[in-house]
Amino acid sequence: MPASIVARVVVTRACARARVRRRTAVTTRCSSSGSLVLARPDDWHVHLRDPSRLADVVPHTSNVFKRALVMPNLTPPIRTAKEAKEYRDLIQAAATAGAREASGEPFEAQMSLYLTDNTTEGMVEEAAASGIVRGYKLYPAGATTNSEFGVTDVKKTEKALRKMAELGLTLQVHGEVTHADVDVFDREAKFIKEVLIPLLDSAPELRVVMEHITTRQAAEFVAAAPDNVGATITPQHILFNRNALFKGGLRPHFYCLPVLKREEHREACLAAATSGSKKFFLGTDSAPHPRGAKESACGCAGIFSAHAALPLYAMAFESVSALDKLEAFASHNGADFYRVPRNTEKVTLVKKPWMVPNEYNFGDTIVVPFYAGEEIPWTVEM
Repeated sequence: MPASIVARVVVTRACARARVRRRTAVTTRCSSSGSLVLARPDDWHVHLRDPSRLADVVPHTSNVFKRALVMPNLTPPIRTAKEAKEYRDLIQAAATAGAREASGEPFEAQMSLYLTDNTTEGMVEEAAASGIVRGYKLYPAGATTNSEFGVTDVKKTEKALRKMAELGLTLQVHGEVTHADVDVFDREAKFIKEVLIPLLDSAPELRVVMEHITTRQAAEFVAAAPDNVGATITPQHILFNRNALFKGGLRPHFYCLPVLKREEHREACLAAATSGSKKFFLGTDSAPHPRGAKESACGCAGIFSAHAALPLYAMAFESVSALDKLEAFASHNGADFYRVPRNTEKVTLVKKPWMVPNEYNFGDTIVVPFYAGEEIPWTVEM
């Protein structure tokens, strides 16, 4: 049976199971009081932005997650092991300064470097030797925030990619093509065919994470791919479809890249996340921007979700009666894929509603969080 058909069967069955779970009682480790105990999770895709704003952003992540893979698309981008260490030191300091009294084991920032046309094998060797770099991020030039330094042609990176595979580093890909003639809602599907499949053919041993998948095609591809291919899934892409962008007018705080898609794609991504497959794991893509940069004539792409990340996933999983699958997705699958030990510390999700603030401090400005001014039914207790 062709791989595409196998993948479609896998995801279709997962969707069917999700529909069945909606009609059946939930089977979880929830207590009678409405709590759920999980191994402390990791966030395998987060944006923490420039150093002047770290103090306000980092604690939202570090007080809940044990590890977080930090994206390198600053201005200028983080391209070398030396730059990664300097940035990481600032992140760790912000995590320590903002730690809650009973926050448990210390937070660990994991670093990703920015892949460019000029990334050399020597640079990859230095990254692998650093002990803090997990891999490189492939941004097609022009795909998202600060991606103007991105890769113009994957063929220019083949030597670096082969060296990454040899040394055990992982490639994180922003899975969109940026051709002007490709519809923005079709970018992900085109990327799989035009870029990702040839890339995997040229470096078959390379471990690749397709970041923030948003489509049925991506869920099918990852499900059918070899074990060296995985995917992160964000809370927004399993809670909302593209209608959210236009409800009652244009809503800039729902604008992210890749953009929200049709309902069929949201359902496919939710089915993948809740399927129990080890290939899918938590990556928030939490991406703060100043309020003025979002609410402008040319608003920035990005949703800030770190303040409520785990409760947001709990909402999505609960919607299809799949809370019993949340721990593997949030705490186990990513650690296993990145070949780091699973966390032994525990966190507790409690069914206790709380109101999301309308804004949070963000350096010398403010950021509007996901679900601003709305109630969320779950909260985290350490």
